[in-house]
Amino acid sequence: MRLQKYIAAAGVCSRREAEEYIRQGRVTVNGVTASLGSGAEEGDVVLLNGKRLSLPEEHTYVLLHKPRGYVTTLRDTHGRPTVAELVQDAGVRLFPVGRLDCMSEGLLLFTDDGEMANRLTHPSHGVSKTYRVWVSGPDAAEAAGALRRPIVYEGVRYRAAEVRVLRSTEDWALIDVTIREGKNREVRNMCAAAGLKVQRLLRIRQGEISLGDLPAGQWRYLTGKELEYLQSLR
Repeated sequence: MRLQKYIAAAGVCSRREAEEYIRQGRVTVNGVTASLGSGAEEGDVVLLNGKRLSLPEEHTYVLLHKPRGYVTTLRDTHGRPTVAELVQDAGVRLFPVGRLDCMSEGLLLFTDDGEMANRLTHPSHGVSKTYRVWVSGPDAAEAAGALRRPIVYEGVRYRAAEVRVLRSTEDWALIDVTIREGKNREVRNMCAAAGLKVQRLLRIRQGEISLGDLPAGQWRYLTGKELEYLQSLR
């Protein structure tokens, strides 16, 4: 298999991160510094930063209800609380699938399966993400309709989103927004382009996996049905 896929399957990072490690010359296969065209199979000696990688027999998949105020990283140089601290009792080393910004909340998946993380986050696989968003602004519900069309904010073009208005007043609305791109701060930027201020942003669904009533700060393993859904993405 391709080397970046092997590294991702070893559970240390996503495939895109693995490609960067290879470019930086931090990976060797059987004693030879690897390139992006390299491959690896079970039994090969693959080292990342001098540490041997191996393919796990099984992978772990966890859903966290991320609270506000936590950064989506394994460690933070500024000493801020990280999402990794909330899943450290899962028993294995896990990394987050994608990200939620510090002030956003809700569904955040963790795994040691880098290949699956790539399938869940890469735009080519079209896995949807749904956010419940509290917004304010003049004629908020009508303004939210702008998100149903392609929109440009600060030079970045965003694809049309699915928008459902749940409740609204003249200057406030509660909406569900579904996207498939996953660009950085996508929902917040789309709302800003529509003249809306995001008061709260909660991710409630990713593909066929839902947050449900899991309390903030708590995590759970994925159910059998959710694991079947992940396997369908392969």
